[in-house]
Amino acid sequence: MTLTAGESRESIGSEELVVWRMLQRAQVRITRVLEADLLVEHDLALASYEVLLQLSEAPERRLRMNDLADRVLLSRSGLTRLIDRLQRDGLVEREACTSDARGLFAVLTDDGAARLAEASPTYLRGVRAQFLDMLDADELRQCAAMLNKLFPGPHSDTDAY
Repeated sequence: MTLTAGESRESIGSEELVVWRMLQRAQVRITRVLEADLLVEHDLALASYEVLLQLSEAPERRLRMNDLADRVLLSRSGLTRLIDRLQRDGLVEREACTSDARGLFAVLTDDGAARLAEASPTYLRGVRAQFLDMLDADELRQCAAMLNKLFPGPHSDTDAY
């Protein structure tokens, strides 16, 4: 970022602020569409889908609650409430950690895996329609490069780029 006369690192130019707001609006709009589609077609909130997805990709379909909260960008208490609901629905179970009496694992059940499999085409269709189809291959690579600048380091989700 090049600073012009009178600007400091703490100030944000009007064009920069427009880009920031566009990024926020795009994320909110896409998330709302995905959430609505999942609720209507599968009675599954987007956060619940994300939890099931993370668990499905984890070894033995289990993650420590703290790790899961970090992956789905929820507070510990927010994840606890969500896991309570998913457990009531039979989609996840909690298991004690044998090496740490205070630790708990969230574990994907077979019913949870089946629900995820049913909802995944809806989710993927929404991601394609709301985001991927809006960008050509070069724009997608540029987007990945920009996001990697914001979140450097290994990302299993972006290894293809």
